[in-house]
Amino acid sequence: MTTAAPGTTALPPTVRNVWTRSRGPLLALLALVISGVVIAALQSGEQHGRLDPRSADRTGSRALAQLLTSHGVSTRVVTTSEEAAAAAGPHTTLLITDPDMLTEDQLTGLHTATAHTPGRTVLLAPDSSSLKTFAPGVRTDSPATVSARRPACSLPEARRAGNALLGGLSYTTSLDGADRCYLSGDEPTLLRLPAPRTGRDTVLLGSPDPLYNHRLTEHGNASLALQLLGTHKHLVWYLPSMSDPSAAQDNQRGFLDLIPSGWYWALLQLTFAAALAAMWRARRLGPLVPERLPVTVPAAETTEGHARLYEQANARDRASSVLRSATRNRLAPLIGVSPTHAHTPDILLPALHAHLTAAPGAGPDLHLLLFGPAPADDKALVHLADQLDALESSIVSQERHAPREHPDR
Repeated sequence: MTTAAPGTTALPPTVRNVWTRSRGPLLALLALVISGVVIAALQSGEQHGRLDPRSADRTGSRALAQLLTSHGVSTRVVTTSEEAAAAAGPHTTLLITDPDMLTEDQLTGLHTATAHTPGRTVLLAPDSSSLKTFAPGVRTDSPATVSARRPACSLPEARRAGNALLGGLSYTTSLDGADRCYLSGDEPTLLRLPAPRTGRDTVLLGSPDPLYNHRLTEHGNASLALQLLGTHKHLVWYLPSMSDPSAAQDNQRGFLDLIPSGWYWALLQLTFAAALAAMWRARRLGPLVPERLPVTVPAAETTEGHARLYEQANARDRASSVLRSATRNRLAPLIGVSPTHAHTPDILLPALHAHLTAAPGAGPDLHLLLFGPAPADDKALVHLADQLDALESSIVSQERHAPREHPDR
């Protein structure tokens, strides 16, 4: 604990210090509040998706819904298969915008509710799963690009509309009386299947493009969509959704279905706050702050400590390697060898022999002494240290007593 010196007064923390300490949590709290406001603003209004008759977006269908209303056709939007089956009464057009999203039970329920009721069923880009229920005997063919195509059929709605943007999926069937329009190759991208007994026909559209807001005014799209969906005074616009309870297997609701939708947004906010807190705590550290050591350890004690550690571990190889390396580093500048070649035997040993005054063979084997194997025991290690010390002392002594030339000569 730090105490103030006698006669002095401790200064209170400044505003800058308080801001430096608290700015991280405050910024995280501000970001959390802003994210909550943004999410609340996004959820405050109704959000509609693709092919929704309430949506004014490019891929919405609000323009077509208004056109139908102006011609006396009422449009009812439903999002569950039960609502669609109940609303598709006599002389009603049922539009299914995404039939392949429905389960087999949903498809069967819809078909059972409408099979014996006069009217029309329109399927947008149906594939094999929904074709098996609503259009048995029809299968999909090769996909086609969406482009302006001629009717090329006798269907009155198509002939009055003229060219229209169609493509996507094409269909093939051998059923008699089917109207094959807007061909891609030899296969239609609009197929109408009559049902004389029940009075309910089925229309398959390979692409939903004629129903989009941004495509409605192109070519004969508006006329074709108006005639296909406005044949009867009532239109049931079915937008399949994954939130439909009947879409669950065996109509069983899972644990996540029991959680109110508002908790998901709360979880999103908590996740965002946790990410900000992690980023704040993981900020880069500042520069290192030097500190005074409480105790100064002499170099001799450090060396002795290393030696005791080597002794306890029986690391004679490591100890001898350190002794030899240090000796070579000290001898190299004394005999005129570069420090980079101090550990190269072919350079160090000849220079060392040239500086020794003793006769060859009189001293120890320099190669064995400076680059030899590790000692076999502690006694050999001590003997190696003595030899290295004697070698270094002899070189230092020769350098001291060597005659030096006078600088004036």
